Amino acid sequence: MADRPYTLLSCAMSLDGYIGTALDERLLLSNAADLDRVEGVRARCDAILVGAATIRCDDPRLTLRSPTARRDREAEGLSPTPTKVTLTRGGDLDPGASFFATGDTEKLVYCDSAGVARTRTRLGHVSTVVDGGHPLEVRCVGEDLAGRGVQRLLVEGGGTVHTQFLTADLADELQLVVAPFFVGDPAGRRFVGTGRFPWHPGRRARLVETRPIGDVVLMRYALSDRFEEEEGR
Repeated sequence: MADRPYTLLSCAMSLDGYIGTALDERLLLSNAADLDRVEGVRARCDAILVGAATIRCDDPRLTLRSPTARRDREAEGLSPTPTKVTLTRGGDLDPGASFFATGDTEKLVYCDSAGVARTRTRLGHVSTVVDGGHPLEVRCVGEDLAGRGVQRLLVEGGGTVHTQFLTADLADELQLVVAPFFVGDPAGRRFVGTGRFPWHPGRRARLVETRPIGDVVLMRYALSDRFEEEEGR
């Protein structure tokens, strides 16, 4: 077994690289056809990971809407919905959020060591709280998920989480959707933040697909040698 899952980053952003505004409301970037595509991607993954800020801002369900997709997973001996995963420093999450309240599947909360006791008190009745180290380390999260049988991990953001996986060189594939409008909000949320990235002009991501989906464009990039192996399955 690999020491971490195959890790696919998925994001929709505006033409100027924003995934949200400074307001506490969801910015709709994808269209219906692209959301159907994402549903298919989710169905082929063992776990879906989002950051705590995404849960607070967007209240995602992270479940599969399609009865066919759920039945196909059950026929393979899998849960109807992939395992849900989030990262948090101190457990400041609402136990009634859709992440916890929807879907008959395991919910894993990886927490900074310093906040584990507090997080278990707050969220232990709706999830499994796991010590993610101090500071919380996404490499340790990936290793723990692999130990739990997760072979394919879908990371859906937000920007801080994408930045953590990219700067740690733990992403194998990027599926990036660009919506046809600008945000232009200096205080808005970006696809990635600042960090010591292993990617630079001399190490270019490889574009493997470009596809218009209605009024948005999907671009798929291979970020590691594991991409070809995964595509061949």
